[in-house]
Amino acid sequence: MTENITIGVLALQGAFYEHFKLLKQAATDITLSQDEKWQFVEVRTPQELSRCDALIIPGGESTTVSLVAARSNLLEPLRDFVKVQRRPTWGTCAGLILLAESANRTKKGGQDLIGGLDVKVNRNYFGRQTESFQADLTLPFLRTGHEDEWTAPFNGIFIRAPVVERLLPVVSGEQVGEKNLDETVIAPARDPKGPVASGQVLKSVEVMATLPGRSKKLIEKAASLALDEEVGDIVAVRQGNVFGTSFHPELTDDARIHAWWLRQVRDMTYIKNRIQSPR
Repeated sequence: MTENITIGVLALQGAFYEHFKLLKQAATDITLSQDEKWQFVEVRTPQELSRCDALIIPGGESTTVSLVAARSNLLEPLRDFVKVQRRPTWGTCAGLILLAESANRTKKGGQDLIGGLDVKVNRNYFGRQTESFQADLTLPFLRTGHEDEWTAPFNGIFIRAPVVERLLPVVSGEQVGEKNLDETVIAPARDPKGPVASGQVLKSVEVMATLPGRSKKLIEKAASLALDEEVGDIVAVRQGNVFGTSFHPELTDDARIHAWWLRQVRDMTYIKNRIQSPR
């Protein structure tokens, strides 16, 4: 009997079609078991979300996405998917904002977060749409062999992009230290359910990519935020089942990040199935 690994792409607003294109391209190179195949679906309702083994939250406008999700009765199911079931989830740009446990440059009550990543995100850190840019990124996690293997730079496309301003303490509940800060919102706490989900809790945040140093234009802003100038801007992070990127891989023709993520999904799905259905 053929079984699917179903990948959902949240299709409320933003660049969801572009993700489908690269997912299909990447899937041709990912080996599955003989009786399994990939399935990619648009997600607009709780029922469609419940079919998914993993989810992508695409770039767009984070406030709009959260408002539409709330009106579609999808916001709580999304939190359940990410934080209770701890299923693999990837957010790009606006998706990264929604998956953060804390976000600033927003008014309380104007932005609901899903959470899942113990980071604080600065919205629109790089400026307005007219200040969008591209940059070559070094992404060691894309290496498929030895650590010293050369990997071609990835073209990062930044459009009104956020940045990970700070890695937060890894906690099982709310980020209470962020709760009373001005122009800051935090995600509500949710407890994981089951042994697979519980195994993802309290894992540390991994920095997966940074810009190679800060631009001169942003040095003053970095200093005002007390950020380390030498580290560079954090533009990709992973914590347990959640992955986030400030930039838009879906707006390129390069499917390497999508292929890498599908491998992570495949491996996590196999582990979950083995634990839930031991032989």
